[in-house]
Amino acid sequence: MPKSKVRKKADYTPSPASRTPVKVKAVGPSPVWYVAIMLGFMLAGLAWLIVYYLAQEHIGWMYDLGAWNFLVGFGLMVIGLIMTMRWR
Repeated sequence: MPKSKVRKKADYTPSPASRTPVKVKAVGPSPVWYVAIMLGFMLAGLAWLIVYYLAQEHIGWMYDLGAWNFLVGFGLMVIGLIMTMRWR
């Protein structure tokens, strides 16, 4: 059986615009208060959902919120997770 011909690929040359140096700000580690607030949001969302499940009948305003409690609890946790993207 005859062997197939191998095509020679053109060499890749990056565009000169992509080789220009870009200054990056030197940012140190995040302060301790940032980490505390980030974890605080996540734990507050978790605590909100736990309290909603365990004591919703005993807390009038929480019972009145109904399914909106899930938005509040998960919203607090999502804020904490979004903060992790800026954590260094």
